Amino acid sequence: MVEEDIKRAAQIITDSRYVIALTGAGISVESGIRPFRGPGGLWTEHGEPPMDGYQRFVRDPKTHWEEMLKRSGRNSEFARAISAARPHGAHLALAELEQMGLLKYLITQNIDNLHYAAGSKKVAEIHGNTQKLRCVECNSRWPRDTQEISLDELPPRCPRCHGVIKTDTVMFGEPIPQDVLRICQRESDRADCMITVGTSAFVYPAAGFPLEVRRKGGKLVEVNLYETEMTPLCEVSLRGKAGEVMPQLVNAIKGLK
Repeated sequence: MVEEDIKRAAQIITDSRYVIALTGAGISVESGIRPFRGPGGLWTEHGEPPMDGYQRFVRDPKTHWEEMLKRSGRNSEFARAISAARPHGAHLALAELEQMGLLKYLITQNIDNLHYAAGSKKVAEIHGNTQKLRCVECNSRWPRDTQEISLDELPPRCPRCHGVIKTDTVMFGEPIPQDVLRICQRESDRADCMITVGTSAFVYPAAGFPLEVRRKGGKLVEVNLYETEMTPLCEVSLRGKAGEVMPQLVNAIKGLK
């Protein structure tokens, strides 16, 4: 990565009419959260969860909740990592771009709540959020520690539509919540520039959003440690840690203002 690449990316972003971002596991790794797949991945080491997890939940949500509450006192390595994780420079830079009025929306594949913790407001979480509960019928959401949802009877029921409530994170076999998917599609349709940060852009539906922006003539700016399948389609690819690159990019943008 050279200074000229940073300047070029900054110019593309400031010249664009509607900029959105897509973030993936790479940005969370820098906060101490291991990825699921690939070298060092949790699932690579321990095995993947059952592929029919959501179907099991639908068949017997009461048992699922009972087992989950039993495990709550024995936090997994992943749960401990999320609890200890804090936003870093890339999270803060993306929040600052939103505050500057340049970043219109942020789509994330991550479930760790770090974008909200950094101050981002307009966030679409494709795979949900570990800190929330969600009704599977009406998609209403609550903080996980809310007093509004009673666990006296399992499974808990939505106070708005009486649907079954589960954790917000999307399980294997579970469709992406339609409200989130609509936001992602709407924002991709509007965008003429997308910044991808820490994502291989390999897993769908997330991988389709940069392609949609590119198909309409929009520009892609990539921030990643490694080359990805998306790299050949990008106007600029910035190599390095997101927590270091993104603050440099924001400073370059400020220099153009």
